[in-house]
Amino acid sequence: MVKRTQTAAAARGGPEDERLGIGKSFTYGFQHVLTMYGGIIAPPLIIGGAAGVSPAEIGLLVASCLFIGGLATILQSYGVPFFGSRLPLVQGTSFAGVATMTAIVADGGLPAVFGSVIASSVLGLLITPVFSRLVKYFPPVVTGTVITVIGLSLMPVAAKWAMGNNDKAPDFGSVSNIGLAALTLAIVLVLSKVAVPAISRLSILLSIVVGTVLAALLGKADFSEVGDGPIFALPTPFSFGAPTFDIAAIVSMSIVVLVTLTETTADLLAVGEIVGTRVGRRRIGDGLRADMASSAIAPVFNGFTQSAFAQNVGLVAITGVRSRFVVTAGGVVLLVLGMLPILGRVVAAIPYPVLGGAGLVLFGTVAASGIKTLSKVDYDGNLNLVIVAASVGLGMVPIAIPDFYHHFPAWVGTIFHSGISSAALLAVVLNLVFNHLKPGKAGSDPSVFATATRVIDYSDLKALSQLKNGDKIVDGKIVDAEGKPVPVQDADGRPVHYRIGSEPEAH
Repeated sequence: MVKRTQTAAAARGGPEDERLGIGKSFTYGFQHVLTMYGGIIAPPLIIGGAAGVSPAEIGLLVASCLFIGGLATILQSYGVPFFGSRLPLVQGTSFAGVATMTAIVADGGLPAVFGSVIASSVLGLLITPVFSRLVKYFPPVVTGTVITVIGLSLMPVAAKWAMGNNDKAPDFGSVSNIGLAALTLAIVLVLSKVAVPAISRLSILLSIVVGTVLAALLGKADFSEVGDGPIFALPTPFSFGAPTFDIAAIVSMSIVVLVTLTETTADLLAVGEIVGTRVGRRRIGDGLRADMASSAIAPVFNGFTQSAFAQNVGLVAITGVRSRFVVTAGGVVLLVLGMLPILGRVVAAIPYPVLGGAGLVLFGTVAASGIKTLSKVDYDGNLNLVIVAASVGLGMVPIAIPDFYHHFPAWVGTIFHSGISSAALLAVVLNLVFNHLKPGKAGSDPSVFATATRVIDYSDLKALSQLKNGDKIVDGKIVDAEGKPVPVQDADGRPVHYRIGSEPEAH
């Protein structure tokens, strides 16, 4: 039934236009909400705490972020003319600006934060046409690198969730917490193997439900506070006062917006690669405009900068549910959660180790998708290997050591504290320099990296199918046009000592 629906959807449009019906759409959409719920509530908790507001006001900030995240997700996935990529992309409060907004709130309070978000988002909206024209600079060597780093950068989040998330809690990193995460992971794997499509596609959601039930039986899930607080609460515009506009704060947040645009562009390309649909300049522009428009409106409802959520890209990959209407349904769920705090408190009661076990699979799938994309890259006679190596390396630095840029100016930390931003920026620059600006002799091997990636299979030598113009045999060895030796390997990929006309000897 699903395959016939997908075929019909493909006839009407792309795979993302598949319609699964209301029931399935909301079920899969709720799975998206569970995947990103912890990420969307963390920024308001951090910023509200830095502002010194009351617990009730922090609850208002959380509800507001859920509400505006729902609106932004609906705009991005369903779309209106000129706004929205119409891809299965979930939106929510961006982590990229948390550190900057925490610094702003210390001087000007929440009104200064909201004013800087509005001004910088309007600026971002004005410059989106520039970003939409950069798609030709995002070939597989760039997108594959960025997708891989997106997955790797999310691993510390999953690991911290598995340990209990709160590093000050006495059971943080305990055997029981990690054991619960491992059990949830095992449930995901078992359910993914089930031959029933409905079960395997919902493996993440079902594993979270089963893991939460087991946690409750073990006394590791607490739902006692679900009934505390109001049942219904509609976000009130400018609950914390009218926004104020400080030049320094706006400049700082404008840098954050550039980072957000870069990350959202990468996520648009990533989800397009996973879904199997073309993401061109027009679509990127519409997606970025939706990103910035929702960010500019967010402070009106006491929210912050919006961006695409990378972890939900992994959910699309692992479930194979590519319909954008599923994500739209998830946006409606977020909208409802923003107006019904009691439902949000139910989701918030899910133990972090359960989310961590499921997150390991989700985030790992993102990295695997990036590796799959990188396998399509041509590494022969160019510097693509250097692009991947340098970009992944730079992207891993803030993941391995979060305080790496601690002593640098604030703007450096703002740009490079994110491994995704670091890898994306360097990959784009290196691709531009190495693959678009080509000084010197065209077609010559520019470095040892280019020749190092060329290896010949010994078993095919007699057919001479792998030799190139200029290759020749010197003393029984193959050398290229410049006299450099060409490595030879056996059928199993092992390097061999050889002389033409004799049998190979493996190392």
